[in-house]
Amino acid sequence: MLVAFSISPSGPAVDETGGVTEAVAAAIRVVRESGLPNETNAMFTNIEGEWDEVMAVVKMAVDVVAETSPRVGLVLKADIRPGRTGQLAAKVERIEQALGPGGQDGA
Repeated sequence: MLVAFSISPSGPAVDETGGVTEAVAAAIRVVRESGLPNETNAMFTNIEGEWDEVMAVVKMAVDVVAETSPRVGLVLKADIRPGRTGQLAAKVERIEQALGPGGQDGA
């Protein structure tokens, strides 16, 4: 399964600039240390694996943010396709192939 998720701490424990950088970094650190395939972009962290292992990592990431924030928001989107692996990169590769050279639709 693929999961795209975003964790957002709120409340008085946000960092000294009013941002969430340190808490989000702690959550991403949990994901990266999990050993599961993952990537982070400007809006989400994507992770791939079996249901139980992915959800356990998401829970640990939420828990680490909750250590410093009285309130945690979680947005999660999942693509559940049993028997498929390597989709974190393969889905993007299929789109790039469809776009063709130079990012154009087969042109």
